[in-house]
Amino acid sequence: MTRILDPAIEHAFDRVVARTQHDPHRLLGIHAAPDGAVVRVYEPRGGVPALVVDDQVSSMRCVDRRGLFELSVPGGCARAPYRVLRPGADEPVDDPYRFLPALGDLDLHLFGEGQHRELGHVLGAQVREHDGVLGASFAVWAPAAHSVALVGDCTQWDDRVLPMRSLGASGVWELFVPGVGDGMRYKFAVHGADGTVRLHADPVAAWSEVAPANASVVFSSSFDWADATWMARRASEVSAPRPMSVYEVHPGSWRPGLDWRALATELADYVTDLGFTHVELMAVLEHPFSGSWGYQVTGYYAPSARWGTPDDFRAFVDELHRRDIGVIVDWVPAHFPRDDWALARFDGTALYEHDDPRQGAHPDWGTLIFNYGRTEVRNFLLASAAAWVRDFHVDALRVDAVASMLYLDYSREPGEWLPNIRGGRENLDAVRFLRDLNSWLPDVAPGAYAIAEESTAWPGVTTPVRDGGLGFGLKWNMGWMHDTLEYFQREAIHRRFHQDELTFAMVYAYSERYVLPLSHDEVVHGKRSLVGRMPGDRWQQFANLRALYAYMWAHPGRKLLFMGGELAQEHEWDHEHALDWPALDVPGHRGVQSLVRDLNHRYRAEPALWAGDDDPQAFSWLEGTDADHNVFAFVRHDPSGGRPVVCVANLSPVPRHEYGIALPAAGDWEELIDTDSRFYGGSDVGNGGSVTVTASGDSQARLVLPPLGVLWLAPHVGSP
Repeated sequence: MTRILDPAIEHAFDRVVARTQHDPHRLLGIHAAPDGAVVRVYEPRGGVPALVVDDQVSSMRCVDRRGLFELSVPGGCARAPYRVLRPGADEPVDDPYRFLPALGDLDLHLFGEGQHRELGHVLGAQVREHDGVLGASFAVWAPAAHSVALVGDCTQWDDRVLPMRSLGASGVWELFVPGVGDGMRYKFAVHGADGTVRLHADPVAAWSEVAPANASVVFSSSFDWADATWMARRASEVSAPRPMSVYEVHPGSWRPGLDWRALATELADYVTDLGFTHVELMAVLEHPFSGSWGYQVTGYYAPSARWGTPDDFRAFVDELHRRDIGVIVDWVPAHFPRDDWALARFDGTALYEHDDPRQGAHPDWGTLIFNYGRTEVRNFLLASAAAWVRDFHVDALRVDAVASMLYLDYSREPGEWLPNIRGGRENLDAVRFLRDLNSWLPDVAPGAYAIAEESTAWPGVTTPVRDGGLGFGLKWNMGWMHDTLEYFQREAIHRRFHQDELTFAMVYAYSERYVLPLSHDEVVHGKRSLVGRMPGDRWQQFANLRALYAYMWAHPGRKLLFMGGELAQEHEWDHEHALDWPALDVPGHRGVQSLVRDLNHRYRAEPALWAGDDDPQAFSWLEGTDADHNVFAFVRHDPSGGRPVVCVANLSPVPRHEYGIALPAAGDWEELIDTDSRFYGGSDVGNGGSVTVTASGDSQARLVLPPLGVLWLAPHVGSP
């Protein structure tokens, strides 16, 4: 074997071959030599590379049979760029090892401080012009790795061809590869601290292959946004009360076969017709297993390739915004899957996760828990959130499983968890992270915010960070959901003993800014569909469901309904199958959909039903103690002085005639909603569309309450 005479060069090459070289640029590329300059190229796959200088092609000399070649060139290192013609290639390319790093010191400093708000535009694959040459820069954080190499279509997936360099103490590895553009598949070959070489997908990839394939894909956006009106209004109405009725959607099973652009058109039409104000999307962030519904994420910066490109997703958001529909995306910073090609033990150590399973392993889901105490991990997650609201114009992030983040003993028995430095069960690092999250979002995208799916009594979830809270914009009201469904699932004869299951919610209704969720979690895992959970015969089941919806839409709090609920779908949701759209051919199902449509449009038209969601003075009970008749009645007031809306619920299958309710004022009251209307599939028991209350001491109205029915009443416009 021919050997390099310079021991330092020989040692450097030994480390390249052994995959322990932190700076291959010190060996490869162009370097000063006594007679000008020397170019060194690593070609481990066989054949002899050549250099192209001033259109002259010269074969290189093998100086180590393991694949190191060199050639002296005149003129020194500052001469005109050379190009390399690889064996078997048709065209020469610029040498990746002649370029300075594409990352600046400021980028590395901000990342090290946990404050880089555009990390997705720095790490990963960035198509750019660098030193006058078009290509892509690649960067990845792997501080404990012995070496990192870029592999992909440009290397025929050979992990020896393009070793990367480490940028000092930052832990970031970098390489600029000329000629690479959109569409190239790639991964990082990480020679970990444990001695194992793993091919990892890019943690900040902008796009990926369609699962189950899992390579990252180079992508640069060229999308031209057209939602400026929406974005300006979003920024200007941060604190203004607005109606909020959310339709929760799983993109793959709403209407299977639609990509992001087709889904945008059909979903916008449907949501507009039904009157929802927002769409909340599951399964947007890239994930390998469809059965996880997107809650085990491997791509925190990439919309799932199942339904198109990142720009196709941008087009989806843009279309909904132009149709005056907000977009919420489920975001999952609580845990991540163990796939060895993703984040797990990324550099051969517990990099993103905790090493101790008492902190780093989730007992319920078999996943790993992020180490929120590590600055770079926090930055990785915070910059992901920032990217969704800034780069994709998403209006809000619904943060999944917040309770599992807040408590160190979540789902753990004594001895299975470690207390914090104060001896408590609170995850102080997660608290800091969540406060940072809720401080970042409105800064990077005015009007954007996060919604907490949080199921405990943790105080101040929606209290501003400046006042000591977590700073979320809204919180899911899981207590309301559980109590309300428990009540409605009971046979009517037993409801009299559980009146408090509906009234108790008002004890804490204004402790947070709430969303009332009937989400996908309530129609899976043997819980049955919503209509299937209702008691009684078929007529009663549908009547109960209609009553549930009208009660919910009148109750303080924003509304969320999972897709299929508006159809009274009878089977549980299955992510592999479409919603039961043919059910709309059946009058009862079509009636429920008509009711949801009318509830939404009435709700949006009546400020009393939403303007006081966070104002305890905007609600009062009219009847909350008539357990024997299963009757509830309350009034919603408009804080700005508009007309009130009264909700009266008879949750017994027996109609009530001449039932006395003290309405807020005398005069003529119109029935805005009667869930027992024949138009919704009911028996048409009601008050003929209006009620007149004569002036008296208590403004008593004598109402006909339909069986298992809910009425909405409001003063006629112009009525005193």
